[in-house]
Amino acid sequence: MVASSFLLFLSTASVVAAYPSASSWAGSTESAVYPPPGATNTAINTYFPDAEQVGHPGPTPTGDEAWVLETAPVAPVKADVYPLINPVEGQAPVSTPGFNPMRYWGNLSPWWSLGENAFGLKSTAKVPTGCELTQVHLLHRHGARYPTDGSSPSKFAAKLHAAANSTGFTATGPLEFLNTWTYKLGAEILTPFGREQLFDLGIAFRVKYGHLLEGFKNLPVFRTNSNARMVDSALHFAAGFFGVQQYQSSYHQVIVIEDDPFYDALTPWDACPNSGNDNANLGIIAAGNWSQIYLNKTVARLQQHIDGLELDVSTVQSMQQLCAYETVALGYSEFCDLFTEEEWKGYEYALDLEIWYSYGPGSPSAAAQGIGYVQELLARLTQTPITNFSTTLNQTIDGNNVTFPLDQPIYVDATHDTVITTVLTALNLSIPLTRTGPLPVNHIAKDHSYIASHLVPFAANVVGQVLSCPAANGTHKESYIRFLLNDGVVPLTGVSHCTENKDGLCLVDSFVQGLQERIAEVDFQYDCFANYTAGFPDNIIDGRMKH
Repeated sequence: MVASSFLLFLSTASVVAAYPSASSWAGSTESAVYPPPGATNTAINTYFPDAEQVGHPGPTPTGDEAWVLETAPVAPVKADVYPLINPVEGQAPVSTPGFNPMRYWGNLSPWWSLGENAFGLKSTAKVPTGCELTQVHLLHRHGARYPTDGSSPSKFAAKLHAAANSTGFTATGPLEFLNTWTYKLGAEILTPFGREQLFDLGIAFRVKYGHLLEGFKNLPVFRTNSNARMVDSALHFAAGFFGVQQYQSSYHQVIVIEDDPFYDALTPWDACPNSGNDNANLGIIAAGNWSQIYLNKTVARLQQHIDGLELDVSTVQSMQQLCAYETVALGYSEFCDLFTEEEWKGYEYALDLEIWYSYGPGSPSAAAQGIGYVQELLARLTQTPITNFSTTLNQTIDGNNVTFPLDQPIYVDATHDTVITTVLTALNLSIPLTRTGPLPVNHIAKDHSYIASHLVPFAANVVGQVLSCPAANGTHKESYIRFLLNDGVVPLTGVSHCTENKDGLCLVDSFVQGLQERIAEVDFQYDCFANYTAGFPDNIIDGRMKH
């Protein structure tokens, strides 16, 4: 059990008086400033010429591009979270226990390779025998970040600090650390580990797909948006993919505005008013109701170890969030040992519910929000300029062949987790993940496959591989496509005209036909602008409000 260290305290009654009261600074916010104020002195810059000015780089011959997914016997696997301290390591430093809480933090989990049989197919990211890669499409999330501004973790800290400076509080046993704990998290931007994630993702992408660079006639054009963590993610990816000294001259970076009232396929919300109304809160409501169930006993269990501060479900869930956020920001968190395996599974399911009903298959406007990216993918696969800009598309960008080229062997787009789930929904890639139907809101669905930590962890990545493979009759080769979600092969049976295939392959012509039908099927105007009520919980499983 994750909370094995905590369970030792259950047999011993807490004696509050035996412990000192909390410090007056408990719960206060700490932050660091770097570079130091006034440290920038341009007058001395001449003492520090850059590498180009210094010269003398030594030999710089460049080798051939890597091609690991075609040349190696197995696909590479992402499994570690170095230099973070995995919560299980302190309890089992030698052997790896069966339960890893890090993989139950939903969209706050670091990404790892899901691998074979993740979504029902035994195939891996390795290119199927006899096939050759011809094109790749990457849609990725930003790396690990601090909490959003004004979210639950900072509110917990404020509540703790207020108690410390009014009535006072005393924490004992597993909560004793709260007596001197301070809030050290910033807001919104990437953490150091988040920067590492995207740098590593860029390196891995070069090793997997670098040979496709040989097919470029012009510099690649990659996209992100203006949000600070998005720009940093895109730049760290590029530095990893192209090299630190080379990346600024190796590609073009499109940065679209993320702010009201701007929108595009990677930030679609302002194009779809219903993405922010009561229907969009269904997931938050579902997660809140479930939290009252799975944390019902936890509140009482932890309350016995703190006097002077009343805990509730929201407070305790904030502690679970702090475990995740502190780990990805500071490397380690004392909050992690407070919870059991069952409580971590409950936490994951709360996030599954939130994403399902607010941003995924159970949201009545999810497909409409993600349909712009489907249009872009169709244009790229067919090399056909987009002419319909009535959805979430940005005509200034998508209507220009400089900012939206159609002849690239590699496409890279960076976005947010909730956009990725709408895209998966719009593509109908989530259909295999909805086989158990709508997620129940009062218990964890048995064998459910719509799991937030599998879909949109920090640095999540969706890869569309276009391949040239032998035709069914073996007389010639045809163009196929398949999709990997965090290195797990996703069945394309949700896309019209794509049939079951052990490697997740679908003929590009069939896939294109399926995308065309899906675009025609999604009623963007109704789903995004009509006045309707989806109900709670709804029975929607394809992100559309049928009418």
